[in-house]
Amino acid sequence: MDHLLAAVDLGSNSFRLSIGRVTQQEGSEQIYQIDRLKETVRLAAGLDADKRLSPEAIDRAVAVLERFGERLRSFHPNRVRAVATNTFRVARNTADFLPRAEAALGFPIEVIAGREEARLIFSGVIHTLPPSANKRLVIDIGGGSTEVIIGKGFEPGLMSSLYMGCVSYSRQFFQDGVVDSHQMKQAELAARREIEVISKQYRKMGWKEAYGSSGTAKALFAILTECGFSTTGITRAGLNKLKDRIIRSGRVIPSELPGIKTERADVLPGGLAIMSALFDELNIDVMYTGDGALRLGVLYDLLGRDDQHDKRDESVRQFMRRYHIDLNQAARVRRCALALFSGLTSPDSERGELKHLLGWAADLHEVGLSIAHNDYHKHSAYVLGNADMPGFSRADQQVLAMLALGHQGKLAKLEPLVRTRDQWLAVLCLRLAVLLLRRREDLATLPLTLSVRDKSIVVRIDSEWLAAHPLSDFTLRSEESEWRKVGFSFELLEL
Repeated sequence: MDHLLAAVDLGSNSFRLSIGRVTQQEGSEQIYQIDRLKETVRLAAGLDADKRLSPEAIDRAVAVLERFGERLRSFHPNRVRAVATNTFRVARNTADFLPRAEAALGFPIEVIAGREEARLIFSGVIHTLPPSANKRLVIDIGGGSTEVIIGKGFEPGLMSSLYMGCVSYSRQFFQDGVVDSHQMKQAELAARREIEVISKQYRKMGWKEAYGSSGTAKALFAILTECGFSTTGITRAGLNKLKDRIIRSGRVIPSELPGIKTERADVLPGGLAIMSALFDELNIDVMYTGDGALRLGVLYDLLGRDDQHDKRDESVRQFMRRYHIDLNQAARVRRCALALFSGLTSPDSERGELKHLLGWAADLHEVGLSIAHNDYHKHSAYVLGNADMPGFSRADQQVLAMLALGHQGKLAKLEPLVRTRDQWLAVLCLRLAVLLLRRREDLATLPLTLSVRDKSIVVRIDSEWLAAHPLSDFTLRSEESEWRKVGFSFELLEL
């Protein structure tokens, strides 16, 4: 039976509430986040020189917790976990403040240690990523602390919590929001001194993939990509370009930085300095963002889940049930599309991830039929691009949406969405599979073969089969003009 769990993350910059629905199907449990609340509290900014929270900061926090408490009023205590992080750890008057905070929320609040925070962050991030045999580095720059974790699978190995955060560093080094090269350098040096304590051990263990979670990493990723400072994620070169832009302006000016959220502007300089120091001390080449974070890790901790299956397979199966997919037709289209794509792929190809996405797109290309038959491919694309699909990154979902949108209709609409030639080939294979299987009947053998060289597509097809299928003949010949519009030649050869 489905049930709800709730996680409350009381961070140094923002308070967050996440509510997840646990579904159980075929012995597998999955969490779908169904409600989220986030409010910027800037608790760390309320610490005075004696590390005591000001009455104003406490009042802000209590007001937010009262609103969260209303949302959680019907929850059983066993299904709610509230965790408080660095500012609660360091504030000298936490013991006085905590009873009032718990009364406002209506549930106990656990002030967790830095390593426990790191463990939960790692769990939250990893549960949103595809499975991998590689070691992964996860970094979370919070308002008052930064967690650095290396782990493999679902198991964290090295875990550290460093006493530096975007709020505390912005207050310390960039007073009144003024940013100059000297203060930026001082902030970076201070951060490097903190990281230096752990850097040798982390570099020795090593990792293959690096991910950043929560506000600072997501803000930097959005700014770097939308400003054109980076095309591959967070990079050292991109960070340097952003620093130069801010230093020239003398402060963070949101109108000059597409991708930034207004509430993030005041704390961006501190987060940028810390991220730059992490890149330098740990020799990070590129960092991507993970959708999960502390609150999702808390939800899975409540669930007590320890699952090594590919979460994306589970999500696809649940979507197929939810949207009443014709399972037989989906299986036919999947087999055909993957057979065509495999025929274009050499054994040592690096297209494995795209092949997985093509298979899932074949499974889900008819999701939109549950909404309306007219333009159902557009409905499919919207659902796949915007729905909560545990295990899929946003980038994954954009590829799924693109494939669903392109499996029929005009191809020109895909030009702003397709990033690589291989993605065009995946579109081609899915279109041909849907075309061949329009009668929703099994094919004993594929009546055609496919070859592509550079931007030349050649389809060789059995002439007798083509003569017996005039609708397929007409549709295949219509493909020639569609592919020509997007820069490919398309030749149909009868054998």
